[in-house]
Amino acid sequence: MRNLLDRFRGAGGTSGSSGAGTFRADFTASLVVFLVAVPLCVGVAVASGVPAELGLITGIVGGLVTGFLPGSSLQVSGPAAGLTVLVYEAVEQYGVAALGVLVLISGLLQLAMGALGLGRWFRAISVAVVQGMLAGIGLVLIAGQLYALADAKAPSSGLDKIFSIPGLIGDVAGSADALKAVAVGAGTIVVLVLWPRFRQGAKVLPAPLAAVALATAATAIFDLPIARVEVKGLLDAIQPPGGSEFQALAEVGVIGTVLAFTLIASAESLFSAAAVDRLHDGPRTDYDKELMAQGAGNAVCGVLGALPMTAVIVRSSANVSAGAKTKASRVLHGVWLLVFAVLFPSALGVIPVATLAGVLVHAGWKLIPTKDLVPLWRAHRGEAIILIITAGAIVITNMFEGVIIGLLLAVAKTAWETSHVHVEVSGREDEEGDKPLHVRVRGNATFLRLPKLLDELEGLPHEREVELDLTGLRHVDHACEMALATWTERHNAVVKRGAALEERVPA
Repeated sequence: MRNLLDRFRGAGGTSGSSGAGTFRADFTASLVVFLVAVPLCVGVAVASGVPAELGLITGIVGGLVTGFLPGSSLQVSGPAAGLTVLVYEAVEQYGVAALGVLVLISGLLQLAMGALGLGRWFRAISVAVVQGMLAGIGLVLIAGQLYALADAKAPSSGLDKIFSIPGLIGDVAGSADALKAVAVGAGTIVVLVLWPRFRQGAKVLPAPLAAVALATAATAIFDLPIARVEVKGLLDAIQPPGGSEFQALAEVGVIGTVLAFTLIASAESLFSAAAVDRLHDGPRTDYDKELMAQGAGNAVCGVLGALPMTAVIVRSSANVSAGAKTKASRVLHGVWLLVFAVLFPSALGVIPVATLAGVLVHAGWKLIPTKDLVPLWRAHRGEAIILIITAGAIVITNMFEGVIIGLLLAVAKTAWETSHVHVEVSGREDEEGDKPLHVRVRGNATFLRLPKLLDELEGLPHEREVELDLTGLRHVDHACEMALATWTERHNAVVKRGAALEERVPA
């Protein structure tokens, strides 16, 4: 074991630390990350509509496969709340058996993008789109988990989840069992919020595990009649995709879901890597290698029929805060997850579904950038509008269409802001008016600024010819070039006809 761990020495953290010190730090950090990961892996799986064990499998692969590979040294991967909504929709539409194909193809696409050097390009995605994506996910996640808090079945669409909340409140008020489930879920959220304030307790036991443990204990002590997690066993939960599932790739909807998996998982992982890099002073992330590591992990998850993985900021920050020095900590956390899943699977069966819903409601709320929205609105109103529209589009439509709308808005905003064009006119001082006006256009002339440009040209004297100079343009698109040429030709023709008529009229 020590020889194996020595391979990771120097992969991150403080240089010059002794091997024994590094091992102790990584060992301790791996236990902390393991304790954080267990409730989140199970909660994400249950919220995604798949067996709880599939969440643990993804966490295991995130540690043992992605954890071994180069890219980011201290970032930890596993099932993420950010993909819960999309996975749930995919499972509802195509079934659990098709999930492996979707995840496998997404992983292969990530591998290809990393090999082609496209990882760094994800840094060019508008932050407003990413924040809007996470906010939309958070809203739909919260709305869906409110039903799980009451042991009720959630509607399928995001809007239905929101509009049905008043009916849910009425149903809960009239059911004693539902009120007990809500009390357990609400208590879980309270513990998650308050536990980090007890610094000594938080150092010993992470907030998610403390909340789940207390809620589970309370449910057992008072013998509450609320739903528990269903347990199948690790091997029984594995469902490798078959030939019939691969045939579904011919459907347009399946391709869209695969692209959504790929885009969202890659963006979330690489943005998480940028955040984790700010938390430690070790080597920076190689984005292309990290994208390939995520792709390899997702390909393995797909073969096993498990959930898709991303880098998870909660686990990653816990890893750094616990003093991890190398990637050995995340590999070891995968080992502990495997041991737990093999030796203690029945422990999952005592966890109330409502408490996992509370964990995910809390996670969904943290996805919404409540603190950043007002400052963003004051400083960059256009970015704030993109964030709000992206989040709203995800709630109204679905994940893929909402993200596409956000990306298109970001591109349109950038194109509009960069399409600055100025018109400079010289020759107005010619009192006799027998010389043409010299009109010089500078900047970037695109179809977005064409109406404004033509309005300025129409404001020129109608009795003077125009010499149009486009040499000051850094860029001119075809539509703008044709429109300017047509306007100049028509304007000068009208001026010449007017001058010819004046010559024919006797003084």
